Amino acid sequence: MIKIGHRGACGYAPENTLLSFRKALELGVDMIEFDVHKIKSGEVIIIHDKTLNRTTDGKGNVAEKSFEEIRNLDAGKGEKIPTLEEALDLINRKVKVNIELKGTETGKAVAETVKNYIENKGWQKEDFLVSSEAKKELLDFMQIISGIKIGVVTSYVSVGILGILLRIPFGIQKFAAEVGADFVTLAKWFMKKKYVDSAHKNNLKVFVFTINEQKDIDKAKKLGVDGVFSNYPERV
Repeated sequence: MIKIGHRGACGYAPENTLLSFRKALELGVDMIEFDVHKIKSGEVIIIHDKTLNRTTDGKGNVAEKSFEEIRNLDAGKGEKIPTLEEALDLINRKVKVNIELKGTETGKAVAETVKNYIENKGWQKEDFLVSSEAKKELLDFMQIISGIKIGVVTSYVSVGILGILLRIPFGIQKFAAEVGADFVTLAKWFMKKKYVDSAHKNNLKVFVFTINEQKDIDKAKKLGVDGVFSNYPERV
């Protein structure tokens, strides 16, 4: 089972920062996962949310900010929000990377960077995995570069009943087939035998997020999950 550092090793360091990626490498991960958005001035930066509010000392929509504005923010413990290039240069093929396309217009921009690192910086196609909930971004990515492992992230509907959320996976394997995906990324509440077995029958590897507790790690192994994202990846 592949040990994937979730946003680096964000149980120990601010998520999606170079400090978090360094910690993940220290902990011996097989892969590092991070999220990307494209900002107003054109750079691809590493941050999970559409807004700055939760993970930085700034506020507002990520996509509306310039690089100078982004660079002046504290992402925790004095860390700056890194660019995609800064993250790749730090990781430097020590482990594979799973880039999740979060923001709009990330597909083409990430593809151009990945292509550059393969053609000019010694990276291999096998070093990259690219995933998203957004079909358009994956298709845009694939128009520019082929041969990269592609993943689709859980899509679900939520129904509120007396304060209880019922989450049901919605069309993820249809989505996977439409983009020719190699793997699916499931939220841990979908870590059930029927979903894992169904994906495997369709030749899809199954990654699950976010798995931090030993009982969940043991369950993932028992079900034959192919990889787990963890904030504490040394536990896997």
